[in-house]
Amino acid sequence: MQTLMTYLRCLTLGLAVVTATAAATPRPNFLVVFIDDMGWADFSCFGNKDAKTPNVDRLAREGLRFEQFYVASPICSPSRVALSTGQYPQRWRITSFLNNRAENEARGMAQWLDPRAPMLARSLREAGYATGHFGKWHMGGQRDVGEAPLIAEYGFDASLTNFEGLGPRVLPLLDAHDGQPARKHALGSDNLGRGEITWKDRAEVTASFTGAALEFVRKAAAEGKSFCVNLWPDDVHSPFFPVAARRGDGAKRTLYLSVLEAMDAQLGTLFDAIRGDPKLRDNTLIVVCSDNGPEPGAGSAGRFRGSKGMLYEGGVRSPLVVWGPGLIKGPQVGTVNRQSVLGTIDLAPTLLAVAGVPPPRGVEFDGVAARDVLLGTSQASRGRPLFFRRPPDRGDFSGISNLPDLAVRDGRWKLLCEYDGTRAELYDVEADPAETTNVAAAHPAETTRLVAAALAWHRSMPPDRGASYRPVAAKKKKG
Repeated sequence: MQTLMTYLRCLTLGLAVVTATAAATPRPNFLVVFIDDMGWADFSCFGNKDAKTPNVDRLAREGLRFEQFYVASPICSPSRVALSTGQYPQRWRITSFLNNRAENEARGMAQWLDPRAPMLARSLREAGYATGHFGKWHMGGQRDVGEAPLIAEYGFDASLTNFEGLGPRVLPLLDAHDGQPARKHALGSDNLGRGEITWKDRAEVTASFTGAALEFVRKAAAEGKSFCVNLWPDDVHSPFFPVAARRGDGAKRTLYLSVLEAMDAQLGTLFDAIRGDPKLRDNTLIVVCSDNGPEPGAGSAGRFRGSKGMLYEGGVRSPLVVWGPGLIKGPQVGTVNRQSVLGTIDLAPTLLAVAGVPPPRGVEFDGVAARDVLLGTSQASRGRPLFFRRPPDRGDFSGISNLPDLAVRDGRWKLLCEYDGTRAELYDVEADPAETTNVAAAHPAETTRLVAAALAWHRSMPPDRGASYRPVAAKKKKG
């Protein structure tokens, strides 16, 4: 009996030690940087020879770089919905950028993201995380839509946004640094109320978001809380307003590159603060990517065909850099993953898996949890096709008419077609990443299979107006 009692006491003590150790190990922190309208080849670590992005490049050297990462849409609002929810944005009727009320209705879109959507931030906050959103939102509360839910209603403890969201926001002053009278540029946001407004030189807006995020991170760390922070700059979206010293010849691409370099420096202040704190450095995962391809004439998609607004690779393939010295270990640090096909819809379930937080009850993600891939111990792909539908207002775009309506990436194959399955284009993107040679005729079985898959997915989603969309005519001003 004495031996049994001694064994039980030892077992109880051992369990207590294990429990205390688990409790003393905080869940990992997350910083998700989602850049606006940046091309696949715009970071210098992805090949940019015209500008330098040393702060992001350092993350890549100390972490991982992924070359086959896809956003869910070639335009901003639906991409943001996909990252936030782990689901295709079509499920929530956000299929293009949220505009004014009339245009949203004309395109068959919701006016804002339904707050019942399965938000990554809400799941993490319910697990004890401090959650903050700093930067562009664009999932409701823009132009003349002032009654959209506040960002806080989606699971965030704090927020600071721009003119495409509600709550506290920073709005831009143009020409504030050129000796010219400053011009307010808010696209109606200053008339919507529902949040304190701060006016800043447009060149310093990203610095404002970074500063607010840094303050939030430090507060969470001081309180011993794990954090999940969105830092979503509205750079490098046009129009481009770099500081005067960086304007160069004033050409569109020159201005773009100047803003890109300034943004990298502004983001670097937060990266350095995390790196410089051992507790944060060893338990923080930083994820950096873009919301869609580049605007023509500004950023670069490198060897890929297409740009923002298009379903070709240049519109939907994004750079991805992941950093986390305490989480990514071993010989994989500093390497390039050229094999794993992943998407923004995979980030929400993946980050929940990294955190050890179960998905929301009753929610079925379209994304897959790819924890081992994101942390560098696997080069597997997601195991399911990725599907895309063009924004309803992008049938013709950037001088190209009759752009494909649907696309699917499955293994080595990328297929594009119309809503009815006609005009199929099939590319072997492993051998032909630039999508130069349509091999549909040479591979009829694969073409038939992927057309059927794309149409089945398309029909499973809420419809949009597609080819029937016509822009709402602007009202003529009297006089």
